[in-house]
Amino acid sequence: MTPLLEVQDLSVTFPMRRGICRAVRNISFSLGRERLGIVGESGSGKSVTGRAILRLIRKPGQIRARAVRLEGMDLLTLSERQMRRIRGHRISMIMQDPTYSLNPVMRVGDQISEAYRLHTRSSRAGARKKTLAMLERVLIRDPERVYRAYPHELSGGMGQRVMIAMMLIPDPQILIADEPTSALDVTVQKEVLELMDTLVRERGMGLIFISHDLNVVSAFCDRVLIMYNGRVVEVCRADRLHRATHPYTVGLLNSMPKLTQPVDELAVPERDDAWDSEAEDIGRRDEEAIP
Repeated sequence: MTPLLEVQDLSVTFPMRRGICRAVRNISFSLGRERLGIVGESGSGKSVTGRAILRLIRKPGQIRARAVRLEGMDLLTLSERQMRRIRGHRISMIMQDPTYSLNPVMRVGDQISEAYRLHTRSSRAGARKKTLAMLERVLIRDPERVYRAYPHELSGGMGQRVMIAMMLIPDPQILIADEPTSALDVTVQKEVLELMDTLVRERGMGLIFISHDLNVVSAFCDRVLIMYNGRVVEVCRADRLHRATHPYTVGLLNSMPKLTQPVDELAVPERDDAWDSEAEDIGRRDEEAIP
C-alpha cells in the first residue's frame, strides 16, 4: 500500500558562528495509517524533523531532502501559498506546550473556529457549531464555557485537549504530536492518549508521536524510530522496543528508573562516534510493512 508520507534523506542545518549545526542528518522513513513514534534524548532532532515536514524551519535554517512526499506530492516543490493549504488541512501539528501555542488574547472558541474556517467555506455560525461539537468530542464537559474562555483560564490537560480539537477540526490525514503529554500528570496523560488513539483510529489517520518517554511510546505506538545526534539509529516495532539491540537504545532503556528494580545510580547512555556512520542508511531500511 502507498504510504501517506515518504521522507527521503531529510537534513536540516542552522548556521552558527563556529560552523554549521546539523540538527537532522539524512534521515528517511515512511508513514502509513499507523502510529509512528520518534524517540531520543533532547537535541536528537525529533521536533526539528516534525517542523521540517511542514516546512516550518525559519531562515537562516535550511531544509534539504531528496523528497518529502504526501501521497506522492513532493512538499518541497510547493510554493509557500500552496503549503499554507497543506498545513492544518492535510497535516496538523500539536506543539509541545499549549500555553505557548494558543493566542493569549483570543478566546479559545474563536481560535478553533478560525482554524476550521481557514480551510472551509463555513459561516461563523457553522464554524461555532462545529467547534462546540469538536470540544465535546475531545471530552470537554462544558464546551460553551471553554469556547468563551481565554487560554490562561484552562488547566494543562484542558489546554492540550483544546490543541487536539484545533488540529483535528479540519480533518487532516496526518497528525504530528510533539510531546503532547510531557506536561501532564499520569491520569490526564492516559486520558489524552486514549482520546488521540480513538480519533486517529476512527479517522484512519497517520500519527507521528514525538516523545522522550520510551514506556509511553512502546505501549501507544505501532513502530518506533530511535534518533541520536540527528540520525535514525534504529527502527523497530513498538512492542519490541524493550528488546532493541542498538547500544544507544539499550542505554536509553537502562537509564530509565524502574520501581521493580531499584538501583543506587541510574546508568548514563554511552556515545560512540562510529554510530554516525552506522546510521547512514538505517532510515532507508524501513522494512516494516506500511499499514
